[in-house]
Amino acid sequence: QVQLVESGGGLVQAGGSLGLSCAASGLTFLDYAMGWFRRAPGKEREFVATVDWSGKNTYYEDSVKGRFTISRDNAKNTVYLQMNSLKPEDTAVYYCAAYRFTSSIVTMSSREDEYDYWGQGTQVTVSS
Repeated sequence: QVQLVESGGGLVQAGGSLGLSCAASGLTFLDYAMGWFRRAPGKEREFVATVDWSGKNTYYEDSVKGRFTISRDNAKNTVYLQMNSLKPEDTAVYYCAAYRFTSSIVTMSSREDEYDYWGQGTQVTVSS
């Protein structure tokens, strides 16, 4: 079955950096765009970043632009999220997700409801 397993969460001070990884198995990785979402305490889950199958095209939520970088290694079936200049408001459970794109035009998405598979999440806590 499909599994997405996140790792790399933890506690970091404001201004610090943290890198998340998500290893995918049970799917044809190149058929999927990958995304990162997060759920902060008391809030709805929100989009963070997405990368298309090639790794060449990315899209970010405004508040993380310039601070976070999403990338993927198709040889390792893994997607990454490098988070720099972290802020307390980045504190959340971070989820990776896989989106099976069916169009050659729309090959990634920021819409949660378009994603097919989800990881269990990893906690990121940024202290002030």
